[in-house]
Amino acid sequence: MLRTLSIRDFVIVEAIELEFSGGFTVFTGETGAGKSILIDALSLALGGRGDASVVREGAARADITADFAINPAVDPAAESGAAAWLRSHEFDTEDGGALLRRVIDNAGRSRAYINGIAATATQLRELGDLLVDIHGQHAHQSLLKTDAQRALLDSQALAPGAGREALIAADDLRQLALGYKAWRAIEKQREQFETNATNVLQERERLEWLVGDLEKLAVKAGEWDSITNEHSRLSHAAGLLEGVQEALGAISEDEHPILSQLSSLTQKMGKLAAIDALLQPVVELLEPARIQLQEAVYAMNDYLNRVELDPERLRQVEARLEAIHAMARKLHVTPDELPAQLDALSAQLQQLASASDLDGLRQQEARLKAAYLQAAQKLSAARSAVARQLGEQVTKAMQELSMSGGRFEVQLVAGEPGAHGLEHVEFLVAGHAGTAPRPLAKVASGGELARIALAISVITSSATATPTLIFDEVDSGIGGAVAEVVGRLLKRLGQERQVLCVTHLPQVASQANFHFQVVKEAAAGGKTVSHIDVLDAKGRVEEVARMLGGLEITATTRKHARELLAS
Repeated sequence: MLRTLSIRDFVIVEAIELEFSGGFTVFTGETGAGKSILIDALSLALGGRGDASVVREGAARADITADFAINPAVDPAAESGAAAWLRSHEFDTEDGGALLRRVIDNAGRSRAYINGIAATATQLRELGDLLVDIHGQHAHQSLLKTDAQRALLDSQALAPGAGREALIAADDLRQLALGYKAWRAIEKQREQFETNATNVLQERERLEWLVGDLEKLAVKAGEWDSITNEHSRLSHAAGLLEGVQEALGAISEDEHPILSQLSSLTQKMGKLAAIDALLQPVVELLEPARIQLQEAVYAMNDYLNRVELDPERLRQVEARLEAIHAMARKLHVTPDELPAQLDALSAQLQQLASASDLDGLRQQEARLKAAYLQAAQKLSAARSAVARQLGEQVTKAMQELSMSGGRFEVQLVAGEPGAHGLEHVEFLVAGHAGTAPRPLAKVASGGELARIALAISVITSSATATPTLIFDEVDSGIGGAVAEVVGRLLKRLGQERQVLCVTHLPQVASQANFHFQVVKEAAAGGKTVSHIDVLDAKGRVEEVARMLGGLEITATTRKHARELLAS
């Protein structure tokens, strides 16, 4: 559960440090005081989107830190969720806690930390989803969308229910979507082949011809460089031999060869160095030169023994060069790219050969379709079971929320196979006894829709393992006796989980175990800031009275407030 929340320089909050306990906690305050800012700040610490606009005016950065207790000894359900996630990502600590921190500077740059270790916003979101479940004040609006209805039903199938394990796994949904995509892709490929069979065969023949020519030519990697070097050597062989022989004669074979002169000079300087040691360095320089010159003579003699005029080999090399160059021109590549081009064209031919195997395509399509249908039917069975259960639970909650005789149903409408399964999900409601259920968007009034959304939120939250639940003004559009029932529902939920609720209803606030009041006031420099007070018994009476009677609090409203709190 959430232990502490620290907020600094966030929107109109300068600095707030809050400590939380289990049970049911409410946040109240006048409109615009910044109640929902707390939820926004926590959402940011849980990996939500944020930019420079969240930084308080005049501040360098916004800094939000949320500390959660997830010790499995205290919360057994956490072991398979947040604690396991921390351990697998190497963020775990000895105390079994999770410290989430988010910093956004006034340039919009964001930094995230988990237990003091740098993390990504994605990692914050993954961990946050295991720690907190937030129900926003516009949840009832999203319920009108069929995608949201399907997602909500699937989330129930993903969560353990009363006396049962989860009916499906998150990976089942991912594999279903992937399986559908693979099936449709091969189906499209098969249809394209059937439609364009002639074009496919022509392209296959063209590739076979090109690949055959390339394989026959058999250009090896690096061959172009080696054969051009050989051609250069063969075509200049006469000049090369003449030049080497001339150099060899000058060094070792002429009447006065350089090598003999250098040897004689080295001996003479050696005798002089014996008289004057200062000449010894000269001798030491001349001797290596003589040795290197002798090595050059050996190398040139070896070269002359290996190189000879070979017109026949020259013609062969020139023919090879021309063949390689002609193929490179045909394929619009450089000669040294031909080996890679052979690999690429061979891969295309293999792919086209597979694609043009109509029987093979049909068999593969049938296998993928069968696998998809099997997974989709499993999902349909899970949805059917959860749909009945959810319908019964929401119907029961509607009776408590002054919708006596009302009925809620989850209808699965068969449709075309899709990435999300074989059916569409539609929420139906009958607001009164004796009326047939109709789509939620068509029959529910604003107040009814808010009550149904709240009932669904409470029921779906009960089915999840998330230890902290947050309700942000989900009770809007509700009042009177219904509001008192809502308060009881949230308090009852708080006996099992940590429940935080932003509310404007005194009937809800009076049911809380803990009460925070959000106050907005002018600070130094004319700026507006929000701060939060923890209310004691007297403070709660005053705040509930304000919620009942507005700005002017009378003895009657205080009495009514005490009665609400006492009940």
